[in-house]
Amino acid sequence: MADLEFFFDVVCPWAWITSRWVHEVQTQRHLTVEWRFISLSTINAHRTDDAYTPAYKAVHMAGRHAHRVCAEARQQFGNEAVGELYAQLGFALHNQQRRPELIADPEGFMTAMLAGAGVPLDLAEAVHSAAHDALIDAETALAFERTGPDVGTPIITFHPGAADEASFFGPVIAEIPRGEAALRLFDSIEAVATTSGMAELKRSKRGLPNFD
Repeated sequence: MADLEFFFDVVCPWAWITSRWVHEVQTQRHLTVEWRFISLSTINAHRTDDAYTPAYKAVHMAGRHAHRVCAEARQQFGNEAVGELYAQLGFALHNQQRRPELIADPEGFMTAMLAGAGVPLDLAEAVHSAAHDALIDAETALAFERTGPDVGTPIITFHPGAADEASFFGPVIAEIPRGEAALRLFDSIEAVATTSGMAELKRSKRGLPNFD
């Protein structure tokens, strides 16, 4: 069983920053992470308001295209392949601001990401298949079962399967803590998350995302 389950959508910049913080902790501790899916296209599927524009829908569908390939990579090569693929995707989409390429040519873009992750390139064909959509939607539902509704990405589960399992949305952080600061934040969030009866700790003010 992993120490942590990390539910992500590749197009979410906040999830990407949080994932790099978790990765920073992994480099310093023997922390095992299972990478799981939470889909913004699923979360927003019911929306009919004008604010949910075709541009937003296209971004969220791009996330689903990437999830389909990640799910195929997991099925064939396991969790580590998903982590490697997410690392390639996150850097390209957010650090390099290449999201329009994924929207315009999902198969071509995912081919490049698979090459960077060392995963067979033919998995990119999965962008066109709904074979894994039920899994993506089920993992999204599972994340919300653990936290309750009206949250977003990422969702983290500490100690999955243990008596003190606990899940929370976030932390939403504007920059990636490094070194000792990453460990202090992790220990603090873990302590808060696994405290009996703890429900919410939040403020809405945040800085612009910094991917460095």
